[in-house]
Amino acid sequence: MPERILVIDDEPKIVEVIRRGLLFDGYQVEVAYDGTAGLAQARDISPDLIVLDLMLPGIDGLEVCRRVRAASDVPILMLTAKDTVPDRVAGLDSGADDYLVKPFALDELLARIRAMLRRHKPEAKDTLKFADLTMNTSTHQVWRGARGVELTAKEYDLLEFFMRHPKQVLTREQIYDHVWGYDFGGDSNIIEVYVRYLRTKLEAGEEHRLIQTLRGVGYALREE
Repeated sequence: MPERILVIDDEPKIVEVIRRGLLFDGYQVEVAYDGTAGLAQARDISPDLIVLDLMLPGIDGLEVCRRVRAASDVPILMLTAKDTVPDRVAGLDSGADDYLVKPFALDELLARIRAMLRRHKPEAKDTLKFADLTMNTSTHQVWRGARGVELTAKEYDLLEFFMRHPKQVLTREQIYDHVWGYDFGGDSNIIEVYVRYLRTKLEAGEEHRLIQTLRGVGYALREE
């Protein structure tokens, strides 16, 4: 799946320029126009990178950066019209990974984003973990805590998709495309059936629920 970029900036014209450039480069793009909405988006969609303006209404960019960094190591590229050394230091000290002064060239912004994503890209690992759920992608073994969980091939594929996108809301269309590879049609309940199978097996030891339903939207692997 393409990387998802969250742009938090209160200037609609700048946001639109960045959004079009990112879409043209093949990224998914989400947008927020103030600090409060930006924090909510960062929490809900778990983006692969955040483009964050320093001067925002409500919660300013420095505070947004601090709060995001306290909960995540997502790369943050800070944008600002301020070009003094103290401003750059404040941005970096708040947790930003890079700093770009307005006005900027779109090509430079995109190049910095590509470089940040390359640096942050994790090495392939055999083990996926979320909460007390562990999956070995080499042996196809799954554990809930110390308890082994036996899954069918399709159940495993569905759970692996969730575990590779923790906390991210996955739509029915995304799940159909990735796990089944074709469209069952609007009346198909195959996803609901397999989510129910997974929940039955993952919660057999009375463990708390990890696969959450967002009615009318999709599903997400996250703790209640």
